Amino acid sequence: MNENIKECLPPDRHPRKPDIILPEGSVDTHVHVFENRYVLSPDRGYTPPESKLAALKHLHSTLGLDRVVFIQPSIYGTDNSAILDGINALNAETPNRACGVVAVNMEVTHEELADFDAQGIRGIRLNTDNKGGMPIELDQVSAIADRLVDLGWHLEFLFPGKDLLELIPLFTSLPIPISIGHFAYQPAIAGVDVPGFQALLELMRKGNTWIKISGANRVSKTDLPPYDDVKPMAHALIEEAPDRVMWGTDWPHPNKYEANPNDGDLVNAFGDWVLDEELRQKIMVDTPASFYRF
Repeated sequence: MNENIKECLPPDRHPRKPDIILPEGSVDTHVHVFENRYVLSPDRGYTPPESKLAALKHLHSTLGLDRVVFIQPSIYGTDNSAILDGINALNAETPNRACGVVAVNMEVTHEELADFDAQGIRGIRLNTDNKGGMPIELDQVSAIADRLVDLGWHLEFLFPGKDLLELIPLFTSLPIPISIGHFAYQPAIAGVDVPGFQALLELMRKGNTWIKISGANRVSKTDLPPYDDVKPMAHALIEEAPDRVMWGTDWPHPNKYEANPNDGDLVNAFGDWVLDEELRQKIMVDTPASFYRF
């Protein structure tokens, strides 16, 4: 084993039932699956413990989540087998339950993209935050975006929060929608008035960006709840663009080394941020159902 590739923590294997009841049809827009039968990329930045589809199904049953979006993790590079198998398995059990976002390089063919689409893929992930997650160069992003217009796909971005200002010209130039995970990695401790977060709000105003208020443990001062420092960011984003905010567990919380939350606490944090039932319905059901074409 490469000693420079760290082993990260497992998720909490005993999810607690949340204090709130999520609306019927709720979508978890950000999960991964890790199983030893899939080959890890030698260019990865971390090694996760197994976190199988059966555990994900148990998690969603406990939390009250009905549908799911699988996001290609950096550790598999452009081999999307794990998420495709997960999508196909869940949809075989319950049609229209799962879809996903893949990673590809510039050599991907029109036929491959069409096959992905038929299997429920709705976008391409570009991840500059995790080693191995960026199989194309930034100056190639516009070219890959042009190829996705007719498919109705989007680009999903994950990047270090400090890079947001530099990336905004790229984001605003793209001809397709974009989504950004985990509050765009804006640190909660900095507050909502700093340039980075204000730039994120401005990006949301432009109308082509969807944000995931996921990964509270990644942007909070502490890894564990109550995540009170994240609440002002959630409120600001929802106020700015209530129709373009989504939520996800980020299960099994990879690339973490000190502590991982219980996913029931993450649902409770969402419940604390969003008290209005109509807004909960919009964020958990209506917006992701439209964006991912469930």
